[in-house]
Amino acid sequence: MNEQVHFADSGEAAVLAAFLGRLVHYDRAAAVRLQARAGGGALAVFGRPPSFDVLAIRTARLATPLATPLDVTVSAGELLEAVDESGAGVTVPGPVTGPPWAGVLPPRGGWRPVAGLPAPEAVRAAVAAAVAEFRARDEALPPQHRTRSERDRIGREIWSRTLGDTELPLRAVHAAQSLGCLRPVRTPVPAATAATPGPAGPGAPAPVALFASGGWLRLSTPYGSVATRRPGGLGALQVRPV
Repeated sequence: MNEQVHFADSGEAAVLAAFLGRLVHYDRAAAVRLQARAGGGALAVFGRPPSFDVLAIRTARLATPLATPLDVTVSAGELLEAVDESGAGVTVPGPVTGPPWAGVLPPRGGWRPVAGLPAPEAVRAAVAAAVAEFRARDEALPPQHRTRSERDRIGREIWSRTLGDTELPLRAVHAAQSLGCLRPVRTPVPAATAATPGPAGPGAPAPVALFASGGWLRLSTPYGSVATRRPGGLGALQVRPV
């Protein structure tokens, strides 16, 4: 029988479904690796959207700790279909043959804060500026040079730049934004006006933090994380059976 996982509430199920939906948007055949410790309070979901060269990580709080550890690679699409948002749970689908990245995950511990990250507003502005630059340079290409290889070259040049005074490549920040990790925090609506029609106004951008462990960097926000290899080394890899 497939594992039954129960989340702390329907909101946890909804944000997991949104995360999986974004992964499937970029790759309909995407796979994700699931991990939860026996007695732990959260399920960790790892995915790798194509083109970004990062690992995306989303955790979901559990209603009750699992009695036995869970560590399996499954189809992201099948897992998305199995998420029951109203019931705040999911039936884990059968395992699939994991892609190479699923056997090499960032370390679980040893993460330390890294200085030099700009303010959240500046992080979002850096991504917007890079996207605008890519579009402008792409549009400026003469027809004979408007090829996939030339566009890839421009993309590599732009997205390999680092953010602020850190080693973090812009492609990692772009991935975080594309996967919803940098979405703005919504200002809470007072109870007295909760029934008033209309959307809540956006608040400040989500807080961001940068951490390092061995050969990895991790950009973390309340809505998820992205991890990428640091330049020049593999560092402490976590190689586990898939």
